[in-house]
Amino acid sequence: MATSSTAFPKLGRAWWQLSAIKPERNLALELVRVTEAAALAAAPWVGRGDKHNADDAAVRAMRFILGSIDIAGTIVIGEGEKDNAPWLYNGEKVGNGSGPEVDVAVDPIDGTSLTANGQLNAISVIAIADRGSLYSPESIFYMDKIVVGPEAKDQIDINAPVIHNLTKVAKAKSKRLSDITVMVLNRNRNQTLIDDIRNAGSRIRLIQDGDVAASVMAARPNTGVDMLMGIGGTPEGVIAACAMKTLGGTMQGRLAPQLPEEIKAVNEQGLDITKVLTIDELVRSDNAFFAATGITDGELLKGVRYQAEGATTDSIALRALSGTTRRVLGEHRPEKLVGLLGSI
Repeated sequence: MATSSTAFPKLGRAWWQLSAIKPERNLALELVRVTEAAALAAAPWVGRGDKHNADDAAVRAMRFILGSIDIAGTIVIGEGEKDNAPWLYNGEKVGNGSGPEVDVAVDPIDGTSLTANGQLNAISVIAIADRGSLYSPESIFYMDKIVVGPEAKDQIDINAPVIHNLTKVAKAKSKRLSDITVMVLNRNRNQTLIDDIRNAGSRIRLIQDGDVAASVMAARPNTGVDMLMGIGGTPEGVIAACAMKTLGGTMQGRLAPQLPEEIKAVNEQGLDITKVLTIDELVRSDNAFFAATGITDGELLKGVRYQAEGATTDSIALRALSGTTRRVLGEHRPEKLVGLLGSI
């Protein structure tokens, strides 16, 4: 049988060249432990109408497991400032301090209302990248975003009319304009965008929450979603940008302050809200990692499920440097699960 270097000469040379590079630990797989813990902690609150206790449980679990990871991390996208949480706040040091210095972006529950109401697509997410490489929005919680997958990554322009972007993406994906499906957060602030998409003849999937999952779906094949557009969370945008680095998609964003305190912060900090933030400005490193675990069922990930044997989790782990996407199915024994959650 021919060796790989003779049967696949280009692949053989690639692996030969890579052999001279010292491989680094894939932290994305470590981060799956973090999002699994948060999802398992939040799952008992699914459908109970209490998003605050669900979020508190997820935050505690995420912080507990994050403390065991081999990183010297600093939270740059956290819970504290917007949600008045005492943990996982911007500037908090996380990890056990023995590994690389990294920026950390967390959302223990992307979709707290989805979790509380037992609706689809609630996930727990975390992203990390080299220290100083993640965009920090400070006190600006909202961002206008457009996200597409690899086929259309060079076609979008957030400053262009909606019809322009829809037409470009349709052409790049060899679809009719009426075949394009756009995910948009169902908020009053997005109503003009929603009207423009409908007038263009494209389809819309309105979501109540969870635009990290929606962003990833826009860049993944066979999800039925072609784009994400509209004003959502700035933290969620930075986290999603880490995923785009692996998936080959792209994102453009502009700060879009909605609250009086945000407008005040923009004026005090002299921020330019007309500036287009590219994916390489949101994440200024290719050494980025992303992990997510489903809390409730969705098109991207299955939610936490319980059986007599324990619980199962469905996660995704992304590493930008290698462009690797892994799907991770976790099986958790009940006696170990009780011990973990009881120690948080």
